[in-house]
Amino acid sequence: MTEYERSRTMPAQPEHVFDQAANVDQLDTWLPDALHVRAGDLPAVTVHEDRTDEDTSALLRAQRDQMRLEWGTRDQGSYTGWLQVAGMDGGTSEVTVHLSFFDASHDPGKEAVDAALDTSLQRLEEQVRLRVDNAAG
Repeated sequence: MTEYERSRTMPAQPEHVFDQAANVDQLDTWLPDALHVRAGDLPAVTVHEDRTDEDTSALLRAQRDQMRLEWGTRDQGSYTGWLQVAGMDGGTSEVTVHLSFFDASHDPGKEAVDAALDTSLQRLEEQVRLRVDNAAG
């Protein structure tokens, strides 16, 4: 099993960050460009990966009371992940994303995963900023 984890501070209350991250209809705005999620009968979702042009059955659970998203492949059990939002002083939040690959053939490697996590967290922060700015004015 291989695990990866990245964190980023975001300029918003944890509820705002979590609501943006957990919005199934807007996951494509912050997930890696090559991944697209289509909601089925939640928690069931389908993830399309452009790199392989394959659809994968997956699960996505949002636990707002814990400010946590959890996901993973449904049939193969080869991949899981979670996103945790924690409130910090000054109205900011820390977002941590953790990925676990149980099947080496699904692991794109440290460099690719770290880059994807960093880019995804940056894109999520941009979406949070847009939401907070629009709500403010």
